[in-house]
Amino acid sequence: MALRAAIRQIGRKSFAQRAFAAEAAAVESPSFPEYVLRAPTTDVTTMTDSGLRVASETVMGSETATVGVWIDAGSRYETAKNNGAAHFLEHMAFKGTAKRTQQELEVEIENMGGHLNAYTSREQTVYFAKVFKSDVGKAVEILSDILLNSKLEPGAIDRERDTILREMTEVNKKQEELVLDHLHATAFQGTGLGRTILGPEENIRSLSKGDLEDYINTHYTADRMVIAGAGAVDHAELCDLASKHFGNLPKADAGSVAVAPEPAVFTGSDIRIRFDNEKQAHVAIAFEGASWTSEYAFPLMLLQTMLGQYDRASGVGTSAATRLGQELAQHECANSMSAFNTCYKDTGLFGVYGVADDNKLDDMMFYIMNNMVRLVHTPSDEEVERAKFTLKSTMLMALDGHTNVCEDIGRQMLTYGRRMTTAEIFSRIDAVSTADIRATAAKFINDEDHALAAVGGIYELPDYNWIRRHSYWLRY
Repeated sequence: MALRAAIRQIGRKSFAQRAFAAEAAAVESPSFPEYVLRAPTTDVTTMTDSGLRVASETVMGSETATVGVWIDAGSRYETAKNNGAAHFLEHMAFKGTAKRTQQELEVEIENMGGHLNAYTSREQTVYFAKVFKSDVGKAVEILSDILLNSKLEPGAIDRERDTILREMTEVNKKQEELVLDHLHATAFQGTGLGRTILGPEENIRSLSKGDLEDYINTHYTADRMVIAGAGAVDHAELCDLASKHFGNLPKADAGSVAVAPEPAVFTGSDIRIRFDNEKQAHVAIAFEGASWTSEYAFPLMLLQTMLGQYDRASGVGTSAATRLGQELAQHECANSMSAFNTCYKDTGLFGVYGVADDNKLDDMMFYIMNNMVRLVHTPSDEEVERAKFTLKSTMLMALDGHTNVCEDIGRQMLTYGRRMTTAEIFSRIDAVSTADIRATAAKFINDEDHALAAVGGIYELPDYNWIRRHSYWLRY
């Protein structure tokens, strides 16, 4: 102990003596709790013959498991002609295969006490099952069957069109989803990221069996898939099951050019849909963000946490955790607010979503912009440290449950090519300094073009030039 104290003292007194300073830093480096250091490992295996990746986290003593297939393909990989194909395939996967009718599939899952589901995003398509420990093998077999052997009968396709159109109607009733779709459409106009996941109505009515089969043949290849599992999963067994049931997956031709998404080009612009009969307005403003693998990814996560969220109905009021939330509550100019940071392979969107009365929009936008620009100049060490603790706890809570862990494994394998441990994530968060926060905010916010989408009673929403002018401070 005396030696350690001496090393610390030397390190403080003499920065010229780099050896002593390095030892002092090593002694004072933060240690992580046992639950972080002793977290289960993620086993990863790549099939040498096909390139299919298998990744799993085994939880000893668990009696349930989640297994799924994560595919590196989503609406971003579509063209204007077949936009909506990935989501359409998600629906068709449950309509019967060469081995099972739709009813037989549903009964089999019900008899297992399991849950089978799927979802499509802009960059990924996911099929997963939650089952008991003894049914993991059956779940993997069912997943391979619905993915590789779907009938895609023309009659079932025609019936599903109405279902998807009804889903579109329901989605458009959810103002937040509608506004964020419009935000992507204006921010990435003319590119794949600007298209919606469901696709336009004309595509839903016209997509054929041939269009769906072309999409499968192009994107559903072994090298673009990850078989992920969490809970009561044995990794060696999962690899054997993947080899058995997904061994016939088509492989990318040797020397062929990998299928790449259309490059994303951010365009400063806005889209405003005005309804004067509505007394509320939903507004989303965003700057171009960073990709998953960018050096700015973690600083932007902290910036999002520092802006935080606020809901007038929660009763928190001026005791909100963030400066922006406190000011919105104090001046009663917003009903709710939430910062967001959406990452993609080569770009992202960083911004704030707010809901306010139609006669409070001017004030809400002033405080949102003022607080975003404030992070360029005067973020405090205290709020940065608080944001680090909040971000860590949020990430840990997001891993509560086998399904969430399995989703995290699949997503990270597709975006990073590996899964970062909790300790590594915490280290990356801790490495961000207040100076890094200022530099990141200066790069992405200060005097930069923005994209905006607004729906509702927006007659008092400031114009694009007013908001653009408030993306920087004039300081003398």
